[in-house]
Amino acid sequence: MAITTRSARTRKFSIAGIATAGAAAAALTLVPSSPAQAAEPAQAPASAPQAASGDKKNYPENLDGWIRESLDIMKSKGIPGSYEGLHRNIMRESAGDPNAQNGWDVNAQNGTPSKGLLQVIQPTFEAYHVAGTPNNLTDPVANITAAANYAADKYGSIDNVDSAY
Repeated sequence: MAITTRSARTRKFSIAGIATAGAAAAALTLVPSSPAQAAEPAQAPASAPQAASGDKKNYPENLDGWIRESLDIMKSKGIPGSYEGLHRNIMRESAGDPNAQNGWDVNAQNGTPSKGLLQVIQPTFEAYHVAGTPNNLTDPVANITAAANYAADKYGSIDNVDSAY
C-alpha cells in the first residue's frame, strides 16, 4: 500500500513538475529579457551612488537605477509613487525589458503598440511626458516617469495600479 501511494504521489509531482517547467519555458519564450535584467535584485539597495562633485547623482544603467532616477524626478515634480509600486508594475508589464513591445493588443492592432518598461502608447507618452526626461518613448526613465504621471492623473498613483492600465 505504501509503495502504491508513493508511486501515485511521485507521478503527481512529476506531472506537476513537467507542467511547471513547460509554463516557465513558455513564459521565457513570450517575455524576453536580457541577462543583465535577470540578475537584478528584487529589493532596492540602500542608496544610489553620488557623483564625486556631490551635485548630481549617478544612476546605474539597469532597472534599479532607472527606477531610482525616475523617483527623484517624480519627487521634484510632485508625482506620487514608490519604488515597490513602480517595480511591481514594470515586472508585470515588461518583465524589466526596456525594449518590450506589445504587438497583439487593440492598441497594436490600431497601429500604436505599447512599448517600454511600463508599456506606454505614443499618444499617452506625448500627453504625460515629463520635462527633464528624454522625449523618447522607449527611454527607460522617460517611460517610467510618463507612465507614473499618467497613473497619478488617472488612479492617484502608480501604487494604485494592479493590472493593465
